[in-house]
Amino acid sequence: MMSGIAAGTVIALDTSTAAMAGAVIENGAVKGETQAVAERNHSVHVISHMKSMLDQAGVGREELDGIVVGQGPGSYTGVRIAVTAAKTLGWAWDKPVVGISSLEALGYGALHQCKAQFGADAGEYWIMPVMDARRGQVYTGGFRWNEQDGGNWTRWADDGILLMKEWVDALLGKLDRRLSEEEGRPVLVVAGDLTQHEEEAERLNVKAAESGVRTHLLPYTMEGQYLARLGLKALNEGAGQSAHDIVPNYTQLTEAEVKLKAKQAGEQS
Repeated sequence: MMSGIAAGTVIALDTSTAAMAGAVIENGAVKGETQAVAERNHSVHVISHMKSMLDQAGVGREELDGIVVGQGPGSYTGVRIAVTAAKTLGWAWDKPVVGISSLEALGYGALHQCKAQFGADAGEYWIMPVMDARRGQVYTGGFRWNEQDGGNWTRWADDGILLMKEWVDALLGKLDRRLSEEEGRPVLVVAGDLTQHEEEAERLNVKAAESGVRTHLLPYTMEGQYLARLGLKALNEGAGQSAHDIVPNYTQLTEAEVKLKAKQAGEQS
């Protein structure tokens, strides 16, 4: 649930995509923000961008209550850069670090863009953030928001990597089950970089429309303020960790992990 204003000051950073997204927020107010496309060459600029944000915000490191980082999934190198920077500064500045799903931050920002465009009273939103994972695959997850039930922001699908075709099939199946229960029609939002997945996204759009369900295919680039808002709320709930305990979420298993899981499944069957 995301309601009210979380107290405190944090700096947030995500480099899971080609766009470096960062922000400094203080008690809900955006004090500084950056969104820089560096073709994944984030390691050259990451620390200087964070220092610039603090200067822009007029916030000293001693005033920070914590550091928020997008811990993936996304680009393997990109995720590692942000997490390493957050861990380094958390250790050097003696600040707790909060890891937030990069997909959740992408989806949460897309929700706010939808509310601005289509209104908070549009009904229940199903937000599906997507990042290209190559070879027809996407990193994705599922979130829900409805103004009428108190503005709850909840997750209904874990972060994972799927073929876009399989994800669309799963969404259509979930939609069919929802409609059969006659609980109202949600608004579907697929948000992110859709350039490599336009055909499947449009298939979802057409099939949903046949059932009277609206779909918004929303090109969207992550904004640091929404990562920061999620992180500040989590920090207020006690989610801050030692810099040493934060780890990236690459989502994809290594070949060794895949073989181990297969072996374990065979032993348990």
